[in-house]
Amino acid sequence: MAALAVASLSLALPTWADTNNATADHQQNNKTLPEVTVSLQDLPQLAQLPSTGSNLDLTSLETAASVQTISQQQLRERGDTSVVNAVTRAAGISSMGHPGNIGSALSARGFTDSTSVMQLYDGTRQYGGAGLSFPFDTWSIAQIEVLLGPSAVIYGDGAIGGVINVIPKKPSKGKPEHEMQLTAGNHGKRAVAFGSGGAISEQLSYRIDVSGERSDGWVERGDTRGLGFNGALRWDLTPQLNVQLSHAYARQKPQAYFGTPLVDGRPIKDLRHNNYNVKDASIVYRDHWTELAAQWAATEDVTVRGKLYRISSARHWRNSEGLVYNNASGMVDRADNTEIGHNQAQTGVHVDTVWRNRVAEMANQTSFGFDFNDSKFTHTNNTYVGSSGPVDLYNPVSGLYQSDVPFIPRYRNKAKQYALFAENRLELTDRWSVIGGLRYDYTKLSRFDLVANNQAFERNYNNTSWRIGSVYKLQPNLSLYAQYSTAVDPVASMLLLSPANSSFDMSTGKQMEVGIKQVFWDNKAEWTLAAYSIKKNNLLSRDPADPSLRVQVGERTSKGVEATLSLAPTPKWQLDLNMAILRARYTDFNESSGGVSVSRNGNVPTDVPERLANAWASYKVLPDWTLSGGVRYVGKRYANNANTLTLPGYTTADLAVQWQASPTTTLTLRGINVTNKYYFTTTYYTNTQWLVGEGRRFELTLNHRF
Repeated sequence: MAALAVASLSLALPTWADTNNATADHQQNNKTLPEVTVSLQDLPQLAQLPSTGSNLDLTSLETAASVQTISQQQLRERGDTSVVNAVTRAAGISSMGHPGNIGSALSARGFTDSTSVMQLYDGTRQYGGAGLSFPFDTWSIAQIEVLLGPSAVIYGDGAIGGVINVIPKKPSKGKPEHEMQLTAGNHGKRAVAFGSGGAISEQLSYRIDVSGERSDGWVERGDTRGLGFNGALRWDLTPQLNVQLSHAYARQKPQAYFGTPLVDGRPIKDLRHNNYNVKDASIVYRDHWTELAAQWAATEDVTVRGKLYRISSARHWRNSEGLVYNNASGMVDRADNTEIGHNQAQTGVHVDTVWRNRVAEMANQTSFGFDFNDSKFTHTNNTYVGSSGPVDLYNPVSGLYQSDVPFIPRYRNKAKQYALFAENRLELTDRWSVIGGLRYDYTKLSRFDLVANNQAFERNYNNTSWRIGSVYKLQPNLSLYAQYSTAVDPVASMLLLSPANSSFDMSTGKQMEVGIKQVFWDNKAEWTLAAYSIKKNNLLSRDPADPSLRVQVGERTSKGVEATLSLAPTPKWQLDLNMAILRARYTDFNESSGGVSVSRNGNVPTDVPERLANAWASYKVLPDWTLSGGVRYVGKRYANNANTLTLPGYTTADLAVQWQASPTTTLTLRGINVTNKYYFTTTYYTNTQWLVGEGRRFELTLNHRF
């Protein structure tokens, strides 16, 4: 492994193109390193070069897939300080986060959680799907890119619904610039952030971002804490070669809240702020991401990129997680006193090459490369046994955590994964291009039982994914596209996979998608429309003849349309709209109910909203004053596969007024969920325990650049 890494780095240890700046040379496929920069905000999003969705350095208009970008400016205007809140403003994305999935689980195109919706940090995945606790804060983020639909050909297993790529701010040339931000709000909200970046010399540049926040929370004993750091140093050795070393760290103490129990099958609004967890509850996440990367323009037509990285995460939970209302006693019975520890570490290397040439006088681009990572995951727990006793429904006396089972390491999973991949784009004419991709993945997974001191299982997986697509430009800024793609998803999180589930193969999927994208009105507007059909096979289902057995025969489908529209008709106005409509169904799926195998064919999978919409508008009422606001609509979802429990749909509204006190200073008053909508985000592990969404919140933010 060490020899492989050294050899890879000697070729090129990569850095991705600076996402804070676009350059004329970058628009010409990164042939040389940039010297003259142009702000990305000067370009329509569809004309930009997202790093997600392809390794071929294509604009969104040239990509045969649905790619959305949430810019740094949009993050600031909307006040989205959490990654999950920011991502769910994109078309077709909703949150189903709770403490058990680290609060980061998402739903996209009818598929849910980390085994189907992949999340990346600067193009790198934390392998295994055990949940993602980093990044959580948007202060250090340059932009977020959302790729919808199967993406295995680029990123491997676990992305049939889509991929979210969070891209941090990067070092940039020019005079160092600094920024400070202070925020105060109700519920004891306080936050401070600092950022700085620029040139140290002609060859060296840097970027540093630090942020911290704390809050008393919006439920009883719902205090939160957070600290984040992101730093990078870039060395431009020559105009053709740069090397970048970056490190990110985060420590979080999120709200230890596990929802509210249903009473007679319904939630009670008066319980909105009640927290039934124990007094000494704890959730803590610590993350480190370190990367050495480089990019080398070997010739005018060949660019080599690579990176060597190390990721580590330590997570700890100690809570009373199970809540059930007892009709006989009128109390809330608490169970599942759970203490869990995650210790996850991953080392990996990625190298890819882009080669631009001509084939029979037609422009051609080819990308090829490899991924390798070595991951280890140790799970420590108390077997989820213990109770801190029942509590009053309306006035819970929290008590203390209690469990007689020791908190000890139970098992260690290891995964060695490598992949070979290639993509090609051939321009048949100046308007028509064909794009294809192929990827081979191999994983060796093992589990060691630390209690029994023996090997629980060892298993190899190998899968091949591919994609073929075409883009036709009706006009220079109007593109039609179509694509067919395949994907694979694990039946459960790979680094949490049990011995029973290890005997099953990967689930497989395929998608057909067509769409249209256009920039118009003198670059003041753009819109997209996509339609898709996805089928996922080999789900785990119950055997109709023996409900105690699982068989890998299940199937679910999703069909839908997504649309986006962005308008800036005058310098004073900006409007962003998106919507998604889908039909998700089980088409072959049984589950055990009362010891009997029951068909759920025709039902909607849990936590899948079939209607989603977002809108955001801003208007500069005076030269120094801007009003803005947005609404978020999430349609109804089902809390169980039987579709007998419905999480109601909801609409929340946010408002803001900003005063430009000086060219470098702004003051923003913001209201979140200003109507104080009572709604539910998801269920916990039982379908009668629902997590309530945050109520009305106000905050005041001072931002100063110097």
